Amino acid sequence: MRHISFAIGIGLLLAPGAAAQAPMTSLDSARHVLNRLSYGALPGEVEAVAREGVLKWINQQLGFTEIGDPALKEIESGLDILHTTPVQLQAMQQRQQAQVQRAQAIVDSTARMQALDLLRQNQQDGRQDLRFLFGELASVTVVRAVQSDRQLPEILADFWTNHFNVFIGKNQDRPFFPEYLEATLRAHALGRFDELLIATAKSPAMLLYLDNAQSVAANSDLRLLAMEQMQADRNRPGVVLIPRSRRPAFNLPQRRAVDSAQMARLRQNAPRGLNENYARELMELPTLGVDGGYTQQDVINVARILTGWGVDRRDGSFAFRAAAHDQGAKVVLGEKFPANHGEDEGMRLLRLLASSPATMHHVSAQLCARFVADAAPDGCIDDAVRAWKRSKGDIREVVRAIVLSPDFWAPRNVQSKVKTPLEFVVSAVRALGGTPDPTPRTAQRIAQLGEPLFQKQTPNGYGESEEDWVNSGALLARMNFAVQLASGRLPGVVIDLEGVVPLTPDHAVLVDQVNRSILSGAMTSHTREVILKQLAEVADPGAARALAVGLALGGPEFQRQ
Repeated sequence: MRHISFAIGIGLLLAPGAAAQAPMTSLDSARHVLNRLSYGALPGEVEAVAREGVLKWINQQLGFTEIGDPALKEIESGLDILHTTPVQLQAMQQRQQAQVQRAQAIVDSTARMQALDLLRQNQQDGRQDLRFLFGELASVTVVRAVQSDRQLPEILADFWTNHFNVFIGKNQDRPFFPEYLEATLRAHALGRFDELLIATAKSPAMLLYLDNAQSVAANSDLRLLAMEQMQADRNRPGVVLIPRSRRPAFNLPQRRAVDSAQMARLRQNAPRGLNENYARELMELPTLGVDGGYTQQDVINVARILTGWGVDRRDGSFAFRAAAHDQGAKVVLGEKFPANHGEDEGMRLLRLLASSPATMHHVSAQLCARFVADAAPDGCIDDAVRAWKRSKGDIREVVRAIVLSPDFWAPRNVQSKVKTPLEFVVSAVRALGGTPDPTPRTAQRIAQLGEPLFQKQTPNGYGESEEDWVNSGALLARMNFAVQLASGRLPGVVIDLEGVVPLTPDHAVLVDQVNRSILSGAMTSHTREVILKQLAEVADPGAARALAVGLALGGPEFQRQ
């Protein structure tokens, strides 16, 4: 197809410096703000924001105290994943795993294959299949991004999801991920950074993902830990054969007899030893940064401070296990943590990290990279850090300082960033007045473009920079998506193309309409010439419109923010 060569050729225009350096008009300012602080403009929104005032729109977005949009409550009420508890998800996962194990244990190969096929069919047909439910989680993320009026809060939710990344595919943390997304990341996306940091540290999803739930002091009583594990797993009353003086502060089930062989097995399976995974990632990624001035001994002592922070398997909540906690004295970043403390020293540590100058600089730089330029400008970082100190880490005030900084408006930074697959797909749907249905189909297209939601395995999350997303294969895939969307052939999305670009047999008029309605006048003369050349032999007005719109969505002016 002709648009294939167009995609490869026009991708060369994605190099830095493609943005115009002329002074910004009110329309340019509105388009820039909607590109950076939202998932792209709806039809006519650039003009509306320009008329009403860019700063008014910014203040409105920063004025929301909650991320949830009341207009989406009806859609959200119909999605089971938002109303299923971690314990229920855990039970479903265990039940499905047991069913698979029983089917795999069938000796006869034909019968075994039949049993596995039947099991897959039953799961696909039922709303109690975990894959179905987690598909809903990706679906509602896309629906919110497309339809919510609270666009900046949704952008921040995506930012924090990557900043505090948890891989949904890890077996242990999977049942806890929906609550992590909803009650931890989204609930704190507009609050204070220290509160967000503490919430993530106490999240069962994070505790399991980076193995802190398995981290115990070197001198922990394995018998006590084994008993706790047994009681939680069995989830029924009994009396623990542990002296009252040795029992942790939280409630334990009542007495149960345990023979020596069972205790030996429990001790063997009980967590033992310090696990530094979370401690290291905590300082390197979401707080201090790799150059944050900490040492390996700091990593060890942070891990010691956070021993005992785990998960209560009875209700899937955070639990501090006193029996697993290192009671000794520690020093982190020169700060002394005296002996004989418990959960409180973990809270002190997290507040220490949240208020560290290194954290302020590191997180501010990442926010500037998200909102301003891949290489975060020093001036933007300085403005953000000053706002951080002034507001004690109020996320909205830090973002406000970034948006009001001269670097945000500098011509060199306008259209300097390439959209991620999520941003590209959502902005394309919004540009055409589209509505995604609450199925995983649109999220699956985002995954095909390289960003399967919540499935980044490493703790650093998906990247923001151009090098993370730009290559010839990615540009071609985006172009094919854009043309399919514009043709109305994308399953799961209904668009209003006639309301955005009315039919016309005149190709020049058509391209001008596309430029005005979808790109708000940002189309370059070169892009216009290339699109007209592609339309030269297309006689059908409907086909010409779909191709022109698709090529514009796949072109550099739309691909860049």
